[in-house]
Formats: sequence, structure tokens, C-alpha cells
Amino acid sequence: MVLKVWTSQLKRSMQTAAYLNMESEAWKSLCELDAGACDALTYGEIQEKFPEEFAHRDQDKYNYRYPRGESYADLVHRLEPVIMELERQESVLVICHQSVMRCLLAYFTDKEHTELSYIQCPLHTVLKLIPKAYVCEEERYEIDVQAVDTYRPKPKVTDVSRTNEEALETLLQQS
Repeated sequence: MVLKVWTSQLKRSMQTAAYLNMESEAWKSLCELDAGACDALTYGEIQEKFPEEFAHRDQDKYNYRYPRGESYADLVHRLEPVIMELERQESVLVICHQSVMRCLLAYFTDKEHTELSYIQCPLHTVLKLIPKAYVCEEERYEIDVQAVDTYRPKPKVTDVSRTNEEALETLLQQS
């Protein structure tokens, strides 16, 4: 069995693959969810600059589309050809980003779309999916690389009129 390595076309994904000294294939479809006008902003910065957008995102993270960007629903649609090809392969290492990993995990572990955007996918973690009859087992291997935890659970208050403290409550709990 030959291991195939697939990456996104983003530099950090291809750089990670280079450490393997194996041939890899870069897929545009595996690129991170496009955050559009909010790209490179922290959650705090999004709340500060676009408080209504941040609230709308918290109300329905799966269907929320960033201004000039994508939603998780868009990303799932973009990943359909990748998933179809993964189904045909024997052994593939996919080096991808958190939003993409959430979508792939949701598909292969049969999660509902309402759960998809809140699946916890730690940075610098190898997830091994083992197909079994009617189920996919999961093993996680953490790589000892310092990284910021970017996971944010669904906030309790999602109304547009919420305070900054309510909007950022889940971030303050992580500190």
C-alpha cells in the first residue's frame, strides 16, 4: 500500500508536507475556509470591527458566510470532490486546516451539520481515521509544537444586541 500525501495550496500546508520527503499533491479544494473581510483577524478584532457579523456567525456558524468569504456550507460543497476521491483511495495523509479537518471528520464520523463547525480539532495533531463496517474509528496523535488554541465553543448569548463581554465570553473562559 502506497501512502499518498495531499495538501492544500497554502504555503504552510505545503511546507509541512516538505518535511516528509515524499511526493505530495496540492489541492485548491483543501484550502482553509475563506474568512473574506475577516481574514487574519482574531475573534476579538472581529467583534470590535464587525460586531453584527460576529453575532450572526454565532447564531448559525454552519450557514454564516463571511463578507466576501465563505460559509461552512460553502466549504462542504467545495470538498465534495475531495471526499469522493478519498473514498476511492487506500491510504492518504491529508495535511489541511482546521475548518477542512472539521468537514472531513464530520463526513467520515457521520456527524450532523449542526455539530460540524464545533468539532474540536487541535492544531498540530495527526488524526488517523480507520474505516470499519458502518463506522470510522479515530485516533489522535499530538505533535509537540507550541500553538495557540483557536477552538471556540458556541456562546450562550448570540443576539446582535449583546455586550462585548457576552460576545467574547467563550474566549475569556479559555484564558
